[in-house]
Amino acid sequence: MTPDRIGLRTYGTARRVPGLRREELAHLAGVSPGYYARLEQGQAVAASGQVLGALARVLELDAVETAHLHNLVRQPARPGLAEPPEEEPHPRVLALLASLAGTTPAIVLGRRGDVLAWNRAGHALFAGHLDYEAPRHAPDRPSIPRMFFLDPPVRDLHRNWEELARVHVAYLRLTAGRFPTDARLANLIGELAMRSDVFATMWATGEVADCTTGDMRLHHPTIGATNVAYQVWLQPDSPDHRLEIYTPNDPASADALRILARHVNA
Repeated sequence: MTPDRIGLRTYGTARRVPGLRREELAHLAGVSPGYYARLEQGQAVAASGQVLGALARVLELDAVETAHLHNLVRQPARPGLAEPPEEEPHPRVLALLASLAGTTPAIVLGRRGDVLAWNRAGHALFAGHLDYEAPRHAPDRPSIPRMFFLDPPVRDLHRNWEELARVHVAYLRLTAGRFPTDARLANLIGELAMRSDVFATMWATGEVADCTTGDMRLHHPTIGATNVAYQVWLQPDSPDHRLEIYTPNDPASADALRILARHVNA
């Protein structure tokens, strides 16, 4: 968003950074600069939906970004962290996962990206170098964000790693807005920022996204080049948990997944 794009005259004044100034955003949203400043700093209480809607329109936020804005404004200025309870997959999710046995890889993820369960094909496709039984024990559960940025075999697996990494970071930020007191989530983000310069750079962009569908281009050590699409299924009884189902994008990839299924079931 720039002044020229929305018709604001700048009168030749130099700007240190691109984009709108605070007072310009406030004017376009119909609030005072002082109120907007307090809103930015988390000091404005009970911001109305009308004000937040106006800001979302000015900033051209999409539905996910607008929901994130509402989550941030609802947070206390200094939320305290708390240790969350252990996450366990819902029985209905596990039943659906069991029904996908065979050539359809699937993984159940918790809200922080921990693997709560996976079928044999999902394990073999994405993390065959890890213990298949690891998700059964909460302290040992693999973390998809941690694997993506700190586990070289996982990075080497994905030919479109950077694209997918950005999605993971954007989803973590979205989740952090929804669960600001989750100590484990805060620790995960802090760990990744300290141990991965790439994560820290991506996190600094401030992007948010809800990764519900997408494509993965893989170079698998057993089945070679494989292209899959992922779709996310949410269980209403446990909406924080995500069942990710992977399907082939082309006939060659379908053949590759069948070969992988025969390999893991041998």
